[in-house]
Amino acid sequence: MNLLIVGAGQAGVQLAGSARDLGWEGSITLVGQEPHAPYARPPLSKAFLKGEAPLSSLALRSAAFYADKRINLVTGEHIDRIDLAGDGAGTATSATGHRWRFDRLVLATGARPRRLPIEGAGLDGVLSLRDVRDAQALAGRLATATAVVVIGGGFIGLEVAATAAAAGIPATVVEAAPALMNRVVSTATADVIATAHRAAGLRIRTGLRPVRLRGVDGTVAAVELDDGDELPADLVVVGVGAQPREELARAAGLHCDDGIVVDARSLASDGHTIAIGDCANLPDPSPWPDDAPRLRLESVDNAVEQATSAAATLAGLDRPYRGVPWFWSDQGRLKLQIAGLARPDDEVVLRPGRRPGQHTALRYRGPRLVAAECVNSPADFLAVRRALGEGVALPRTTATDTDLSLKEHLAAAQRADTGERERRA
Repeated sequence: MNLLIVGAGQAGVQLAGSARDLGWEGSITLVGQEPHAPYARPPLSKAFLKGEAPLSSLALRSAAFYADKRINLVTGEHIDRIDLAGDGAGTATSATGHRWRFDRLVLATGARPRRLPIEGAGLDGVLSLRDVRDAQALAGRLATATAVVVIGGGFIGLEVAATAAAAGIPATVVEAAPALMNRVVSTATADVIATAHRAAGLRIRTGLRPVRLRGVDGTVAAVELDDGDELPADLVVVGVGAQPREELARAAGLHCDDGIVVDARSLASDGHTIAIGDCANLPDPSPWPDDAPRLRLESVDNAVEQATSAAATLAGLDRPYRGVPWFWSDQGRLKLQIAGLARPDDEVVLRPGRRPGQHTALRYRGPRLVAAECVNSPADFLAVRRALGEGVALPRTTATDTDLSLKEHLAAAQRADTGERERRA
């Protein structure tokens, strides 16, 4: 039995190792299109960009790992064709003509940065950040930049902007939504983060869109906004989200809709192929999905946890993907950590920080605590993440009481819940 994994990022590497651990005895081939061994991507916008972490330090696994697990790692090969048989077997062909026969296929093809559909988007000096090559190009530009404009106030955009500001480079963030990170945090948390970034020297413009990038001799020189303002820039970083790499799956006849559509066991529409990571459109894995819409989760946590569940599927085990999604973003001196998935209409309950710079926003859906947004509050994040995973309730009335830590509140709530169950028994 031959297992082929297309995509050598976090999800692909995790699945390869987990499949072997769960008893896959056949061959495992892991194919990546980059020339490098698989590496961690989060440091690209921070430590790697600042020159503090060489590429060798980002390796996801050592060479010994692949040897010990009998994983055939193939780098520098772009698979551009998949031929599937009715039983999930088939062949994969790369752009160089190499072919791999497989009995089971895993697609971990990731995502690519969205492009700006405006005039000037192709000018020299307009960059995005997704892989090592992007980060190397960006680092070279930052070394000589005198004015940086970051388009998009999400995780990547703010991490890059904070790195630029810390280096003393004038930087402006332009976000079309009314607040930063509009899709992932509450307005209250966005305001805290914006205030801290402004204090560190970042300029932030929200509710505005770029309409044209103006160049001089083929190189970007300014960003024109829809309010008529013009921002000087010799470096523009585009961070407006990512698109799933679903072309292979779509051409092979698999159902795709903003990603490769899979079930809770990571099986695609043919019932055999597996899709994981940033390219997959999956059911909400939260313990309380209710009527939650399908979604894509772009995070290290999802890549690891979904891949682990998918490896169980390959092993013939019934382990649907369930867990509390979590995310983090290091932005200069700010560490944002999010546990759970909140919706825009979930109630926000603010918990004052015990030290300056701390902030925790608890998100409630009816009586249920469903998420937490924590800035420089790692203890709160860990407490809520654990509580969500264990189904521990935290009433609003106690959430804002700072006489006890969140960990202490949640421990008390858990004891009370255990006592109530024992009484009922």
